[in-house]
Amino acid sequence: MNLEMKFGIEMSAFDEKYLLKQLDMIAQGLSETLAPFCEVVVHDLTNPEHSILAIHNNLSGRKVGDPATELGLARITSSEFPSLITNYANQFADGRPTKSTSIGIKNTDGQYVAALCMNIDLTLFRGMQSALDRFTHIESTSIVEHLEPKGSEAIRQYIDQYAAQSGKTAHMLKLQERKALMAELKQNGLLEIKKAIETVAQHLSISRATAYLYFKDL
Repeated sequence: MNLEMKFGIEMSAFDEKYLLKQLDMIAQGLSETLAPFCEVVVHDLTNPEHSILAIHNNLSGRKVGDPATELGLARITSSEFPSLITNYANQFADGRPTKSTSIGIKNTDGQYVAALCMNIDLTLFRGMQSALDRFTHIESTSIVEHLEPKGSEAIRQYIDQYAAQSGKTAHMLKLQERKALMAELKQNGLLEIKKAIETVAQHLSISRATAYLYFKDL
């Protein structure tokens, strides 16, 4: 082996170790941010028989030095394997349901050398979901009773749907978005409902005076 080849191999190994160290820092930050629900694992795919380099917020019971999973082995076999696989169903050894994401990391030669994997324990969230479903369940009944002015709910629903299109809540809408919303409410006849401006102001968490200004600018 000539010196150029040897130097290149040594530099490549150095770069991969540096990459793994930085990846571990990212994993630690993610695990601390998403604790206690998310396990974050760093895999060294250059050593598949002992691929787990670090495991933060350990929920699966695995340990450093354990082998690569099926996904890790698939990446080692083929550089064409997807780099990003998100939100797939999984489970821990004891049967707890999880939502997992696996991110493959390649070196400059296009070969997989590492993976960052996140496993979220869904046990608590499914319990919360079940409790919320029970709490919000409404028995079928023929009784009709209105506890608020007719039409106010239609305004609130329209505002929520408008905000959701941008991945926001009503309170998060910016000035221009609120003005555009007011124009749509008028166009759809929702501002003709009794106390419409008051309903809009309340749902957007702005003053009635501000809501009237938006209305006057239309």
